[in-house]
Amino acid sequence: MSNLARQPKAYVEPQRKVEIEHQPIKRRSQITLGEKVIACVFVLFICFMAVRIISTEAAIYKVNRNIEDTKQTIQNKNKVIDDLKVQVSDLSRYDRIWKKAKELGLKLDENNVKVVENK
Repeated sequence: MSNLARQPKAYVEPQRKVEIEHQPIKRRSQITLGEKVIACVFVLFICFMAVRIISTEAAIYKVNRNIEDTKQTIQNKNKVIDDLKVQVSDLSRYDRIWKKAKELGLKLDENNVKVVENK
């Protein structure tokens, strides 16, 4: 014997088939219009910032290039100045001045010499 209770076949109600009306499911697009607008604004913002960063870097490069050109010009001028200082010191030697004075017919007169002190 089994422990399962059996119902007589008379009591079993036939299963009713219930027809459910299927309403068409409205599928939303995966990306809404608002999301598309936000994405477009975001992409435009990224592009704008990229262009701005690149233009700023270009301006910085240009300024740095001008600074380097100016430094190079200063170095060249300093080199010319140093060369001229060497030339002045070479031309202002006492021996050379005395030789040039003799060529021009000047004489050294002790009574006519004035001593000037550098301050």
